[in-house]
Amino acid sequence: MAYELKIPEAGESITEVQIGQWLKGEGDAVDKDEVVVEIETDKASMELPSPVAGIVAKHLAQEGDMVAVGAAIALIEEREPQAVTSAAAVPAADKAHASAQATAAVSDGKPMTAGDPFVMPAARRALAESGLQPSDVQATGPGNRLLKEDVLHHRAKARTATEAVPSKAGEATDDDREEEVVPMSMLRRRIAQRLVDAQHTAAMLTTFNEIDMSAVMSLRKQRGEAFEKKHGVKLGIMSFFVKAAIDALKLMPAVNAEIRDSNIVYKNYFDIGVAVSTDRGLVVPVIRNAERMSFAEVEAAVADLAGRARVRKITVEELQGGTFTITNGGVFGSLMATPIINPPQSAILGLHVIQDRPVARDGQVVIRPMMYVALTYDHRIVDGRESVTFLKRVKDCVEEPARMLIEI
Repeated sequence: MAYELKIPEAGESITEVQIGQWLKGEGDAVDKDEVVVEIETDKASMELPSPVAGIVAKHLAQEGDMVAVGAAIALIEEREPQAVTSAAAVPAADKAHASAQATAAVSDGKPMTAGDPFVMPAARRALAESGLQPSDVQATGPGNRLLKEDVLHHRAKARTATEAVPSKAGEATDDDREEEVVPMSMLRRRIAQRLVDAQHTAAMLTTFNEIDMSAVMSLRKQRGEAFEKKHGVKLGIMSFFVKAAIDALKLMPAVNAEIRDSNIVYKNYFDIGVAVSTDRGLVVPVIRNAERMSFAEVEAAVADLAGRARVRKITVEELQGGTFTITNGGVFGSLMATPIINPPQSAILGLHVIQDRPVARDGQVVIRPMMYVALTYDHRIVDGRESVTFLKRVKDCVEEPARMLIEI
């Protein structure tokens, strides 16, 4: 009996998804609940498991296709588990397909060894188009899988290396002017749409300040090892800024509010979004009720959410409903930038690189680890006084963390 693999409900307002990577090709055996394909919504990636054990009979959609929620994307022929693994029970057509797969996996006329990567269907096509063998490319996928992205990355590196060598004739060839057209992912399209919407709907303004990170750096140096030993997570700088932001949000509630129709909605809870860079774009997982968390709990939540976001294990619900966002461009070396608000929020805090700079202290010029910070806010709801006071409060809390403990 053939079962349809259908696109499930993926969250509120999501009506279609994009087919990502097929992890099981036509003719491949699959166990019940084994992942068959990755799909992408405009917020996150999801893995779609097989409802039964059997054989993937046919793909009804290709990688990159847009498919409506509820639509069938594959047919899976149900088989008994022993029939799936028994060579005698596999039909001739399936044997032929398996033989073709084995042939495709042969390099230089020799079968791949146990240590060779498992070549995904999209990667196999990319290898054929590029004239490459699986052994030429470094596999980075889970379970030693060779992904299409691995092939494209290898090609890009090879092209860069070639361009670095000057031509003997000193002239460019046609091969140096290649173009590659890649469909924009749903996540990237959603990011683009939200950024443009934010620019068109909010009256955005940015205020800046700088923070002396000496106290935080000293505390991390003195207590970091003991903190990690006790809590099993490193003491980073994000927990300090999350706690400082909550302190400042309590002082200036308009920064934690939003405009809803003709009303201002003030939030008496603090769901802090932390921007995470992934290979698919920027996503913002949300730490719920961060005001109730200790430093260690915040650090653990940030590490967990960021880690799962980068390997596409984050859920749609974990990306929705934040009241305020923090983004750290400093991890990439950004000295100063103006972040864009994440609607419908009213503000976003941007952190930047920590640099040793000369500053004046008690009439003397000293070298201190300094960070520029930026608060972009919606001027429709947040006034200049509130934004400057908010950022000054963040500065005071980070420069003197004890303030957050004794609430002064």
